[in-house]
Amino acid sequence: MAKKRQRSYEDPCGIARALDVVGERWALLVVRELLLGPKRFTDLRAGLPNVGPDVLAQRLRELAAGGVIARRTLAPPAGSRVYELTDRGRALEPVVLELGRWGSTAPFPPGLNEIGGDSTILALKTLFDPASVGDLEARVELRLGEQVFDARLADRAFDVARGASESPDAVLVATPPTLAALLWQGRSLTAARRSGEAEIEGDGRVLERFLRLFPLPA
Repeated sequence: MAKKRQRSYEDPCGIARALDVVGERWALLVVRELLLGPKRFTDLRAGLPNVGPDVLAQRLRELAAGGVIARRTLAPPAGSRVYELTDRGRALEPVVLELGRWGSTAPFPPGLNEIGGDSTILALKTLFDPASVGDLEARVELRLGEQVFDARLADRAFDVARGASESPDAVLVATPPTLAALLWQGRSLTAARRSGEAEIEGDGRVLERFLRLFPLPA
């Protein structure tokens, strides 16, 4: 059977040529899922529960062919095969974050009010407000279920990556919906602690200040 040819806009414009690579349905969301680090196929399925395995596998093949992602095997003892962004793929980060910033003013789809761990963490990068930082320099570990993220504030810049923090000033243990409620829905950290929705280790004052650095746009 002849291999199905990927659709093309057949337009020399740079925008069209970019969309030839990442314009298919789910492609940019695969990139989103890999912005914070490598993932196994099963991890990608968990982050994109509405995509079928065959469609996901097809998108991964297309993105690999376009030089956006690569597959490698982790060193022992893990030995897992993971997908990760290439340098060309990582160059899409500002594009994806700007799309997130633009889309953050749109209403949630009906009945869908919760976002996953990676999406919540990427929203922090999207919405970070340097003017609110003041003199705060800190390292915060965010434990969202089985996912752990290292958030760093230094020189009024913010960065976050998958993995544990080294000597964090504060640690927040919560679910992604609880973190979203603390950030954008007016839920207080004190109330979340009392209800058991969140646990805190380290300096709670640092965490309170940290949570105020990501306001929603008007």
